[in-house]
Parts: sequence; structure tokens; C-alpha cells
Amino acid sequence: MSAATTRSRTARTPALDRLCVEAVDLARAAAEEAAAPGVVGEHVGVISEGDRVVTHFFECKEPGYRGWRWAVTVARASRAKKVTLDETVLLPGGDALLAPEWVPWSERLRPGDMGPGDLLPTEADDIRLEPGYTGEEEPPPNSVVSEVSHEMADLVDAEDAELTTRPATPSRGSIAAVAEELGMRRARVLSRYGLHTAADRWDEAFGAKTPMAQAAPASCVTCAFLVPLAGSLKQAFGVCANEFGPADGHVVSLSYGCGGHSEAAVMPKPPKPAPHALDTMQVDEYPLRPARDSGSVPAEADAPTEDLGHS
Repeated sequence: MSAATTRSRTARTPALDRLCVEAVDLARAAAEEAAAPGVVGEHVGVISEGDRVVTHFFECKEPGYRGWRWAVTVARASRAKKVTLDETVLLPGGDALLAPEWVPWSERLRPGDMGPGDLLPTEADDIRLEPGYTGEEEPPPNSVVSEVSHEMADLVDAEDAELTTRPATPSRGSIAAVAEELGMRRARVLSRYGLHTAADRWDEAFGAKTPMAQAAPASCVTCAFLVPLAGSLKQAFGVCANEFGPADGHVVSLSYGCGGHSEAAVMPKPPKPAPHALDTMQVDEYPLRPARDSGSVPAEADAPTEDLGHS
């Protein structure tokens, strides 16, 4: 293969067209028309886009667009001496201040971001959830579920005959209606994945590896302020009910602990003073002579007394 053939297959860099390069005033006027006078700065460069096609760059002085440049492309037809305007656009430069990369809301959301009135939708196939009850919507006619649902429907008709308004309820005889009667009103419940992810979050926030738990005198499993959970989570978690503890109102691991443990430091009862031996608030009466019934003197004399004298 010859050198000439090799050069012909190599992409050729178009040369700068002289007339297009000299059309700086035309490009500036187009940039100022698109922006505003005083916003377009100095001419900072020019590049060739193709045969007789050149792009001029101007500094952008618009606040908040540091490093951006106004790019104005001009062109000239073959054998023509008049340069015409192609397009005007604002482009970021190498050190331009750019917005962060767009992230979906589901990945941007963080705990505590929701406020009053906000709605947080869940996907129909959210892996954290699973159906609360399964099966076909309409049970077989002779099934036990169908008979129970019909009895419940007749009872509802009898009890609600006097009601003028009532909330929307599932169709009678459906699985949803039977589930509502049995107290299973939730269409979806936590899946095993949802339980595990929740347990990981709670254990990371209030678990055995936290500095508070490492310095605690005892774990929450022996604390009187622990309120156990229901279901399978009660084997590893509970809710702290100590208003002075760092996890009050939070779900804590049974291996978590803090200095507010109910049995960590029990204050002794103050000693009760002994009763006074003598009642100093009462006056005791002491007679000068013993009473007759006190037993210290006889109640009556043994014999009549005679006057002593001489016979």
C-alpha cells in the first residue's frame, strides 16, 4: 500500500476559513442578541468545524455560569464572500461550574426527608413487600371461603341496612373481603428481604457494635424499659421506653445497651429513722404520793390503830 493511499484514508482536519475567522463582530452580535449586552465577554478562541465552518467562543459573564462560553458558529458558502450565522449556544468550558449528575428520586431520598403532606410511592414489584394474601380473586363456589364470605355478606347487609353512607369495601365474596373480615386488611406485607433490610438498619443504629452499647453495663434484653415487638422481630428487637435514654422511642437490638439500664445502678432506699423511745411531746404525770390501787401500799389497815398513851 502506497503512502498516498494511506494519507487519503486518514481523516483530514479542515483548515480555518479566513473570512469566517474574521467575522468576530458578527458572532459577538449574535451572542449578545441571544444573551444580553454586557453579559458576553472577551473573545477567547476559535475552532474549525468543517469546510468554511468556524465556531467563535466568547467569555460568559452571567452570574452562576462561571467557566461557561458563548459558542457562535458561522459559515460561508462555496465561492461566496458573505459569512452567515449558523447557530448560537451556551456551552460549558473545561473549568465550568456544572450541576451534579442527575440521580433518580428513589436513590436521592434519605431518612427524614419526608414532610407533612408528602407522598412516597412504592413500586408494584417492590422487593421489600409481598402480597398479604394470595390466591385467585374469586374462590370456588362450594369452598369454605366462599360459604363464609356469603354469610358475612348477608350479615353486613342486615347490619348496614340503616346506613346512608359507607366507605368503599371490596366486592362481597372476594378474597379481599374475607381478608378484611379476618383482620388482614393489608394488601401487602413485608417480605423476608424487607425484614432483613430493616433489621440491618436498626442494628446499625442501635446495635451491639455501637460505642454506647460497648460501654453499657448491661444489654437491653434484661432492661425493664424494653417493650418487645410482635412477630418474628421480637426475637431480636424491642422498643426503648426510657425517656432519659439515647434510644427512647426507637427500635433497639436486644444486644444494645446504655447507661440508662433499669438495673445498672439502683439507688438504695433512704434509711428510716427509728421511733423515739420516749415521747417528748407528751407530759407524764408523776404523783407525789402513791395511789392506793398502785400496790405500793395496802388498801386497808390490818387492825384498827390505837392512840399511844400511858395506862
